[in-house]
Amino acid sequence: MTDKPLSGRVALVTGASRGIGLAVAMALGRLGAHIIATGRSTRLLEALDDALVAEGLERATLTPFNLRDFAAIDRLGQAIFERWGKLDILVGNAGQLGQLGPIGHVKPDAWTELLEVNLTANWRLIRSMDPLLRIADAGRAVFLTSGAARAERAYWGPYAVSKAGLDALVKSYAAELVETNVRANLFSPGAVRTAMRAKAMPGENPETLPHPDLVAAQLVELCLPSCQTQGAIVAYRPSSSA
Repeated sequence: MTDKPLSGRVALVTGASRGIGLAVAMALGRLGAHIIATGRSTRLLEALDDALVAEGLERATLTPFNLRDFAAIDRLGQAIFERWGKLDILVGNAGQLGQLGPIGHVKPDAWTELLEVNLTANWRLIRSMDPLLRIADAGRAVFLTSGAARAERAYWGPYAVSKAGLDALVKSYAAELVETNVRANLFSPGAVRTAMRAKAMPGENPETLPHPDLVAAQLVELCLPSCQTQGAIVAYRPSSSA
């Protein structure tokens, strides 16, 4: 069916329990994809599943775990292979803001956790899911980046470093895919009405920011088999939601 361009395709979305990840999982589900949803909260993942069912969509496969459990990522890759034999879409959305403040004041354990969630976990996802994406006829991988990676903004050092590293990681990965059917890109959503944004900018009026659903509608364009963009940082286009 033309209104279900992702019918029969399998999509893994990390951080799918809230915010942009939740919106992306719903958007992909509406396009016909089977959703594999990861997140730390079983309760919130179950709410995602309920929302899919309420719209008459296919139930999701829920995989609650912390992405710092790198062995769990490997086990998930093996489970996906055994059940579906491929992975069509990978959306690396999960991330943390971390500790904002002078770089010299950042605690070592906070630095390590942020880098593991925002950068290392995405490398582990690529390491585990790349073979499955290559099996698919049109594998698509999208990772959430931030303008902070390129803004050189005071007090945002650890977060900026983690996203700059992610940019380099995904662009390098994309360069390795030029002779394959896999496309890998970065999506920069900008300021969005999410809990992370509220934590970073507590005095900001969230009603002035785009809803995650608007952002997700553009991100999923990079997940379609028709997308041929490779190794790009694609920014959310506010004017298109007007």
